[in-house]
Amino acid sequence: MKNKIIPEKTTLHPRNPHSFRYDFEKLIYNYPILKNYIFVNELDVDMSKSEQAKQTIDFANPEAVKALNKAILISNYGIEYWDIPKNYLCPPIPGRADYIHHLADLLANSNNGTIPEGENVIGLDVGIGANCVYPIIGNHEYQWSFVGTDIDENALQNCKKIIAKNPHLIEAISLQLQVEPRFIFKNIILPEDKFAFTICNPPFHASQDEATKASLRKVNNLEDTKSIKPILNFGGQNAELWCTGGEIGFITQMIYESVKYPLQVFWFTTLVSKKDNLRSIYKTLNKVGAVEIKTIEMAQGQKISRFVAWTFLSENQQKDWKFSID
Repeated sequence: MKNKIIPEKTTLHPRNPHSFRYDFEKLIYNYPILKNYIFVNELDVDMSKSEQAKQTIDFANPEAVKALNKAILISNYGIEYWDIPKNYLCPPIPGRADYIHHLADLLANSNNGTIPEGENVIGLDVGIGANCVYPIIGNHEYQWSFVGTDIDENALQNCKKIIAKNPHLIEAISLQLQVEPRFIFKNIILPEDKFAFTICNPPFHASQDEATKASLRKVNNLEDTKSIKPILNFGGQNAELWCTGGEIGFITQMIYESVKYPLQVFWFTTLVSKKDNLRSIYKTLNKVGAVEIKTIEMAQGQKISRFVAWTFLSENQQKDWKFSID
């Protein structure tokens, strides 16, 4: 058994294009509507900065966050059209990109140090939501293909619209409805399927009430005020934000299901928002016989996040895995 925790990092991944301040001039050029949400942060006391360097948006405003996402996806990821329905999760792009780039490094470590690229490298996005962000980034950066799953048919319909209006994504991303919400991989991974990885942003909370309270804390921290109105600045439907058992319940279910597909997926991975959950996750992974487990730390400013990866492939099976078809 190999258990390895990569040391915490303090910056975004070196290949992440969002490591520096947003280039609002470029973003506005590509998506002019963003200009309506930009202001100069007068509280930024660094006298060496120009007004342009102090530009920002109100991250407590859902419309501002969505406009920023649109501008980033158009400017950095070759997207012609992107939108999400009201109240659906609008994920921060820099953090999602970090997951993709660290995942690429994980695959490289299993491929003689070379990042496997191309359409034959297929990932399974568990809970793609309405935003389609992981497949968009993964396809642009490494030309990977994706299967995106969700229990929300409306979310998948929106992803279908995004894909249809970005022709280069049509052959790269397929969508699948999970018809039994209590399952994760059942009905999705078929006998003929072979995935280089799974990727997942699991529901964080155990109830609607818990999700609402967490959102209030987040908005109050951003605005430095006390609000009683549950504004979700990054949005999120019930299935995206909470499930019975919360994050640990969801990931535990994922681990137990993953045992049934030991030779069809190289690396199972999932974000883990709560560091305290790692001990239980490792215990479960050891219990089901995972051959190798890794926790990969990511950072954006003061915020630390991580994803856990595990595989059931033996050392020889890992060496024999073919990421691409000759």
